[in-house]
Amino acid sequence: MQLTEARARDGEPKSTSKSTDGVDADRPRISHSVVIAGGGPTGLMLAGELSLAGIDVAIVERRENQDLAGAGSGGLHSRTIEIFDQRGIADRFLSQGQTAQVAGFAGVSLDISDFPTRHNYGLALWQKHIERILACWVEELGVTFYRGREVTGLVQDGGGVDVALSDGGSLRADYLVGCDGGRSLVRKAAGIEFPGSEPTTSNLIAEIEVTEEPQWGIHRDAIGIHGLSRLEDGTVRVLVTEREVGAGGVPTLHELSEALIAVYGTDYGVHNPTSLARFTDMTRQAASYRKGRVLLAGDAAHVHPPDGGQGLQTGVQDAVNLGWKLAQVVRKTAPESLLDSYQAERHPIAARVMKNTMASVVLRREDERTKALRDTVSELLGMEEPRKRFAGLLSGLDIHYDIGEGHPLLGRRMPDLDLVTAAGPLPVFALLHDARPLLLNLGEPGAFGIGQWVERIQLVDASYDGAWELPVLGAVEAPRAVLVRPDGYVAWVGGPEAAGLTDSLTKWFGPPRPRSLTTIDA
Repeated sequence: MQLTEARARDGEPKSTSKSTDGVDADRPRISHSVVIAGGGPTGLMLAGELSLAGIDVAIVERRENQDLAGAGSGGLHSRTIEIFDQRGIADRFLSQGQTAQVAGFAGVSLDISDFPTRHNYGLALWQKHIERILACWVEELGVTFYRGREVTGLVQDGGGVDVALSDGGSLRADYLVGCDGGRSLVRKAAGIEFPGSEPTTSNLIAEIEVTEEPQWGIHRDAIGIHGLSRLEDGTVRVLVTEREVGAGGVPTLHELSEALIAVYGTDYGVHNPTSLARFTDMTRQAASYRKGRVLLAGDAAHVHPPDGGQGLQTGVQDAVNLGWKLAQVVRKTAPESLLDSYQAERHPIAARVMKNTMASVVLRREDERTKALRDTVSELLGMEEPRKRFAGLLSGLDIHYDIGEGHPLLGRRMPDLDLVTAAGPLPVFALLHDARPLLLNLGEPGAFGIGQWVERIQLVDASYDGAWELPVLGAVEAPRAVLVRPDGYVAWVGGPEAAGLTDSLTKWFGPPRPRSLTTIDA
């Protein structure tokens, strides 16, 4: 099974999640530290991260509830499951889906069952369920929702952003984050360019009823790739490539019928669609992920073909990278320049996703030359080293942020080791549930300290006697200590000495807190 997707401080108390039904013209403007436009997976994950950090955050979502038209994306990759595990919520998703080997490139399945992770698999679970589970978690954290409305405009100044809403109301925020999809109003209103390539192929995707038994499964021809499958509720999921590119707009049932007839000779009596959307291989990326107090994440920052099911994963990982950084800037424990690292780290990751999805689109075709190329790629991916490299890329387990030279762990995900601590045995991810940075001392107890960062960093003395192994790279030397960021990536690796620790703490978690002054009587 391969994973694919389609995607067409002053105010209210934070003790419980709430929906706000309107803003009275005479009512004082409501303020939040952060307002998020869009309550899909990216926006929900970002809201959860900020709320864990104690930030007053609100989501503006056009839907009246979390219901999604259609099933949406088809599941989760390994690194995304790990991220949920870091927050203690992975079991909520695993209990609702089916584990499977979902990584694949150009029709070639890539097994990751030998990768060193607790979650050496993907999860088949429709986006509508993923969003429902995320929304429940966010509600538990007390995030404010403004449902049934959209962001229609923004004006930012040196102190914050005024956010106009579709119901005539407005909000004030220290920062606004656009998680509002590929047609992002936030991105456009902020004047952020969205360069890229125009579509070369167009697909219709629908959930629909039929009167005739269709030809099940995947079908390739000179037009492209097509498929019909039965969903759990009995409806039929249809994917069909259109003959022409450029129709644009919201597709009609008539267009779906014509596309099916062109491929199968019949439309199988399609009727009563519950969802019908068009997607293309258009590929674009925001020139900047930030302009002043406005930031972008998820599809608002990057759109690409759905091949490999990487869009939802990339958006969730954007959110986890941005959340803890933005929280520190809002709290003023770290300088605003920390936000520059968000684009520096996440822009190259999305660019790499765009590159591999564009390549995959080319290999969809069924002419003899493309088939020969696809067979060659398949043969290469059957070899051990190429299989590991592509599987690491698609699963998200090989992500490497440029944090500097040194130990191979630097900039890579911290393995979820089984530690022995004073509190008993604990996996590393259990220490990240509250999204707090972690200095893990694996040497002599008390060998490393965090001084004036004690209120920001958790210091844990532990032991681990097993092997250290990273996906794709393999075995690495065991460190004496590691500094793990809230997103689970290693910011510093120590040996017998703590060289560089102070610099790393300052870079990622702000300067040390000034010592309090004591008055001395003369």
